[in-house]
Amino acid sequence: MAVESAPETALARSQAARRERVVGAALSLAAEGGYDAVQMRDVAVRASVALGTIYRYFTSKDHLLAAACVGWVGELEQRLARRPVRADDAVEQLVAVTRAATAALEREPRLGEALVTAISTPDPAVSGCQRQVSDILGRLLSAPLTGMDEERRAGIVRVLAHVWFSSLVGWVSGWSGIDQVGDELEQAARLLVPRGDS
Repeated sequence: MAVESAPETALARSQAARRERVVGAALSLAAEGGYDAVQMRDVAVRASVALGTIYRYFTSKDHLLAAACVGWVGELEQRLARRPVRADDAVEQLVAVTRAATAALEREPRLGEALVTAISTPDPAVSGCQRQVSDILGRLLSAPLTGMDEERRAGIVRVLAHVWFSSLVGWVSGWSGIDQVGDELEQAARLLVPRGDS
């Protein structure tokens, strides 16, 4: 059995720490000024790394922000796991989960706008992040629907994910307000999962 040497482990840890500093710097810049405020040179300065270091981890600004989005959505999933939503039935729990997620965006709208913009890009480097975000959101939306027929549950989750994404794009594009994202998700959830249905 191969055993990783101590220097390699230390190197991997230091690389992971640098990567996390870069992602953290991008998140803080995005929270302050939105998508346009995230410039790679500014990220490098704030993270105290060389500009070339960033490009070893991320091919573009969108790739960097999309990776940050994966982490942000992952943290949301962990928060909801630590403090699960309590509700009377599947639809109320589903509504509560989607409201909790959109509330996080409402608290930091500039950050939300930056993350949605980046994760929506056609940049091939972002496709892996898009899959990861989709998987996490799928788990969040599926959790309240346990006990439901698997095929039906998958269909409901897929439709809700589409509603969520189109609502976020509408918000980022200025067609609607962030409050409408939660409203549209709630309406879709109630239409797809009638009260008492599970």
